[in-house]
Amino acid sequence: MKIRRILAYQVDLPLHEGSYKWSGGKSVDVFDSTVIEVETDNGVVGYGEVCPLGPFYLPAYANGVRAGIAELGPHLLGEDPRELQKMNRRMDAALKGHPYVKSGIDMACWDILGKTTGQPVCVLLGGRYGDDFVLYRAISQESPEAMASKVAGYRAEGYRRFQLKVGGDPAVDIARIKAVADKLQPGDRLIADANTGWLMHDALRVVRAVRDVDVYIEQPCLSYEECLTVRKHTDHPFVLDEVIDSIDVLLRGHADRAMDVVNLKISKLGGLTKTKQARDLCVSLGIAMTLEDSWGGDIVTAAIAHLAHSTPPEFLFTATDFNSYVTVSIGQGAPRRVNGRMAASTGPGLGIVPRMDVLGKPVVDIFASRAP
Repeated sequence: MKIRRILAYQVDLPLHEGSYKWSGGKSVDVFDSTVIEVETDNGVVGYGEVCPLGPFYLPAYANGVRAGIAELGPHLLGEDPRELQKMNRRMDAALKGHPYVKSGIDMACWDILGKTTGQPVCVLLGGRYGDDFVLYRAISQESPEAMASKVAGYRAEGYRRFQLKVGGDPAVDIARIKAVADKLQPGDRLIADANTGWLMHDALRVVRAVRDVDVYIEQPCLSYEECLTVRKHTDHPFVLDEVIDSIDVLLRGHADRAMDVVNLKISKLGGLTKTKQARDLCVSLGIAMTLEDSWGGDIVTAAIAHLAHSTPPEFLFTATDFNSYVTVSIGQGAPRRVNGRMAASTGPGLGIVPRMDVLGKPVVDIFASRAP
């Protein structure tokens, strides 16, 4: 089996709630997503998706996905997509860095492997644990009162884990944390996610002011070193996200006791292959995980579901269901939230059939005849 064609499609994903806001005044109202199609010479086709959280969150942007695929794609024609480690080495040799560009291609290769073996991707990733897994709900940054008012509605949808977007004015963030905490019920969990938005001295003020609140502190500052300093000054459970972008940093964080939970984003690490490596290492080291991606629609959500469903439940802190946040469906068979939980497809591969009428015409189209 060989790759004969790689295509990319651009699709807009508007939000049900109108906009999504987080630290530093950042916001997005329509997400620019890229769907990748990998065709093989025997007719098996796999699909992936990459959706950066705007151009100002991680070192990634939507047009960069498509430009990167146009650059990388010709080097992959003729390769066997089922040989995942070899494929990843080939991608890394042909394009230094830019892990987010490679993520959708790797995802599509897992889809192909699942279809050719007749197995769901979660089985290939390690096996399906239980019937479903737990989700969290992100609460977009607003006033303390507005954020607190949303908890009851989200709980009615089954969510019991709430990721509060902070990282703004410390006094307002303290009020946000306390206002939402007042709405929690037994069994709920609260994460205050600053998305790198606080300076270190402000982060220290916040954690001191909420020391009596049952809350997780997530990625308070931009750098690993700043986060580690904050970690040493609080006994709150601590989550690292944006700085965990490689195995090296993950191992360093474990050695420094820098976190209790890590957030592993598929495109940040470069695809399911490398995220599985990080996930399995976390299980060996005893580190709990949030498993997700920067953003996405049905295909990203399916990939998250397979990764989460193949993770031992005691190590899965939570996962996310991005397709419930957006108004556009790009694939049939996508997993859906049921009472705050979700399950991966039992069909072969990712279990997704793209809606080609929604995707439209490809914006990148690489044929085998154009291989280098």
